[in-house]
Amino acid sequence: MENIPKPDTQEALPKPADAAGADDGGEPSLLGSIGRFALELVEIVVISLAIILPIRYFLIQPFYVKGASMEPTFDDHEYLIIDELSYRFRAPVRGEVVVFRYPLDPRQYFIKRVVGLPGEKIRVSDSAIVIVNAENPDGFALDESAYLAPGTVTHGDRTIELGPDEYFVLGDNRSASLDSRTFGPLPFKHVVGRVWIRGWPLDRAAIFSAP
Repeated sequence: MENIPKPDTQEALPKPADAAGADDGGEPSLLGSIGRFALELVEIVVISLAIILPIRYFLIQPFYVKGASMEPTFDDHEYLIIDELSYRFRAPVRGEVVVFRYPLDPRQYFIKRVVGLPGEKIRVSDSAIVIVNAENPDGFALDESAYLAPGTVTHGDRTIELGPDEYFVLGDNRSASLDSRTFGPLPFKHVVGRVWIRGWPLDRAAIFSAP
């Protein structure tokens, strides 16, 4: 009678899981899966921070409007995105709305509109704003009809000569605005950036380009 060899029963037995947390069949253990998931999560967080932090601190910044000084252009409690990059390559333009640190208390942030540019003489009188510069040595009355509410009165009687790095800023709601009529010229070093996007409320969402 022919002898039939017995099967090697040792090879049929399951092998114990190795120290890496997976068996020889390639199926990951629960501990190994959790470890890999944690590692991938850390990688995602690190990559996200590497992308988001530079954008947050060097390119754009959220800003929450508090007060009525810029009505009707910007209302109280509106949420804005500030472009911090543009002014690294160019100077503010007349008519742009900027966010800046209050010169008399840099811990506070203000939002106003640029009215006077470096080197100009600004005269506020009889509710008119007259600007004297190299192109207009006799001065010209600033037309603000594009952004001021009809009948807006600009109170004050003051003349200011701006230095080479100074701006004259006003709130659109002239009767409820603490601006250059009170604290004087705004040094450029205090400017954070220009208003770029209004994100909230959604029914007033808008993108603001440079004039």
